[in-house]
Amino acid sequence: MQESIEELHTPQVAMVGRPAPEFDVETAIAGGEFSRAKLSDYKGKWLVLFFYPLDFTFVCPTEITEFSKRSEEFKALDAEVLGGSTDSVHSHKAWLKELGDLNYPLFSDMSRDMSWDYGVLLPDEGIALRGTFIIDPDGVLRYALYHDLGVGRSVTETLRVLQALQTGELCPVAWEKGEDTLGKA
Repeated sequence: MQESIEELHTPQVAMVGRPAPEFDVETAIAGGEFSRAKLSDYKGKWLVLFFYPLDFTFVCPTEITEFSKRSEEFKALDAEVLGGSTDSVHSHKAWLKELGDLNYPLFSDMSRDMSWDYGVLLPDEGIALRGTFIIDPDGVLRYALYHDLGVGRSVTETLRVLQALQTGELCPVAWEKGEDTLGKA
C-alpha cells in the first residue's frame, strides 16, 4: 500500500505574515547544469517564488519566459526569481533546450513536499497549481496568489505588488510606482 504525501510529510503551512516554509531543492540552471536552492540562499533579498503545473505544456512557457525576459526589472528591485514544478531536473534540462536558457533557476519538487508546504499541490494529480509567492529579505511570506491550471499569471502584476510591498506603506488599488500611497502600514 502506497502512503500518501499527507502520511509521509507534515507540512509547514504557508501563511502571509509568517516565516515562509523552508525548502532545499535541486535546480536546473542555464547551460544545462544542476544546482541546489534553499530558502536561506535568499536571505537579505526579496524572492519571487512561483510554481507551475508541468514542463512541456502550453501556458507554462509563456510565464516562464516572461519572468526571464523581465529578470533585470526584478534584479533592480533587489529580488531574485525561482520557478519550478513537480517535474525532475532532467525534464527541466530537456525543456530548456526548447525554451532557451533562463535568467533564473527552475526547481524540481519531485517529493511534492515544497508544493504541499506552499499549498499548491493537487495530490490526486501530483502536480502544482500556479502559485506565486513573494518572500521578504527576512524570510517572511508577504504575498500568495493561487491560480487555476488554465490561466497564466501576470508578471507585470507581480512586479507591481513587489514594488508596493517594498514601500512599506498602504498602497491603494491599482497603485503604481511613483504614485502617492495612503501612508504608513
